[in-house]
Amino acid sequence: MLKSTQFFPLIIKVIVFSYALLLAGTSGFSFGFSAHRIINRMAVFTLPPEMIGLYKHHIEFLSERSVDPDKRAHAVDGEAPRHYIDIDHFGDSPFDIMPRKWQDAVEMFTEDTLMRYGVLPWHIDVMMQRLTRAFIQNDMDRILLLSAHLGHYIADACTPLHNTKFYNGRTPAQRGIHAFWETRLVELYANSYQFFTGRAQYIPDPLERAWELVEISHLKVDTIYMVFDSLMIHFPADRMYAHEMRGQATNRVYSRSFSAAFHDGLNGMVERQMQLAVKSIGDYWFTAWVNAGQPDLTLMEQQKLSNRFLRWLRKEERKWAGEKQISERSYSE
Repeated sequence: MLKSTQFFPLIIKVIVFSYALLLAGTSGFSFGFSAHRIINRMAVFTLPPEMIGLYKHHIEFLSERSVDPDKRAHAVDGEAPRHYIDIDHFGDSPFDIMPRKWQDAVEMFTEDTLMRYGVLPWHIDVMMQRLTRAFIQNDMDRILLLSAHLGHYIADACTPLHNTKFYNGRTPAQRGIHAFWETRLVELYANSYQFFTGRAQYIPDPLERAWELVEISHLKVDTIYMVFDSLMIHFPADRMYAHEMRGQATNRVYSRSFSAAFHDGLNGMVERQMQLAVKSIGDYWFTAWVNAGQPDLTLMEQQKLSNRFLRWLRKEERKWAGEKQISERSYSE
């Protein structure tokens, strides 16, 4: 295997250029779309030479398809719980009592309870196993789609408010903080973030790593609310909010001054969590490839996605769009 020094210096300019182009084309999207696209795109550049050719050739697909799970979340029954885990529902020391393996957790809490409060770390493990099988089968279509989707769930695990029952506020006054942290701040500041996170590394235990990501992120929740509450004392409503044009619509958003104060108070948290997501996604992709026996991907590098696969994707998109929207989780008081 080649050393990272043989290829990373050659792609730094490509990373910067690709990222600039990406930001230029995503200003109209929410965090769920733009940040997931950024994160998956940047994860490609963590890969070793044996993998990066295939992934870089299909980088637009990996970026665009990173948002598929969000499109399904409010339309397909059973999809939404895959994006979060309300770990604090399970007591004051949930990481001490929660079994890491799915069957053990089901025996302790029942499957219905787990589905109600989220299954994010276990679903990451399921997606990892699927991706590994796709590598073993040399199925390029599935390798790319599963890589894109796995990246989405890993990024969700790196988002603190996806790992708490207070995902959108502990009090009514905090309602909307979820989109503030993961949408507004990214929209305003992501173009200043550094996403060069180094080379992908092997993960000995992918399920345990998923739980580590959840715990790392969950430990940030108190800080988010502490900073927000401290700012509310000093910002009257007319300074907290502003109205900005989005396309043809005028939207009420957190003001730039309040956003700047919140971003400064978090002291780089959003950037660090996005960096964690980028690096972790690369680690998972790399690990799936290694666990599959490091198949030769060079023959796939210039291949196109199959027409049959593309027809199936279009059919799936129509199905998601046609489904009745499922209500989001109830608000936690």
